[in-house]
This record gives sequence, structure tokens and C-alpha cells, in this order.
Amino acid sequence: MTIYRSRNALTGPLTPDRIVALTLPCSRLGRRGYQVDDVDALLRRLAYELGERSRQLTEVRAENRRIKDALRSWQTDQSAARADARAAADATA
Repeated sequence: MTIYRSRNALTGPLTPDRIVALTLPCSRLGRRGYQVDDVDALLRRLAYELGERSRQLTEVRAENRRIKDALRSWQTDQSAARADARAAADATA
């Protein structure tokens, strides 16, 4: 039994566009092969799922950025408030 080894069919990062554009060779007539419709359906599903995960990752990164910015702002405000409190305490002392 031989194993199919693709020649650079999926090298590099997987993107939905690359998966949809991927074509696998059919076996010769009279030999075992894959069902074209089943493989095409699988490729469409993979493309959809990769696109969905890409979208979710983009949302998570944006949320992380928003949280980091809010934390930096809060820390700056807290630091300024502490500095003001120290200055007021020193002025009354």
C-alpha cells in the first residue's frame, strides 16, 4: 500500500483561501481514490472553521489591547493620586 505525499500542497500558514484553492490529484481510473464531493465539503468546512478562528483571535487580541490600555490608564491615575496625596501631606506638615 502506498501513502499519498503531497508536494508542498499545505506548506506555509493555512488560510481559508489557500484551503479552498487546494486541489488534490484524483487517482487513476480503476484504482482507489477519494470521493471528490466529500473532500470538497471537508475543505469548505476547514476554510470556514479557520476563518472563524481567525476572526475570534482578532477579537481576543483587540479585547486584550483594550484591557491593557485601561490598566495602564488606571495605574497612571492611581500614581498621580498618590503623588497628589503625598504633596498635600508634605504641605500640611
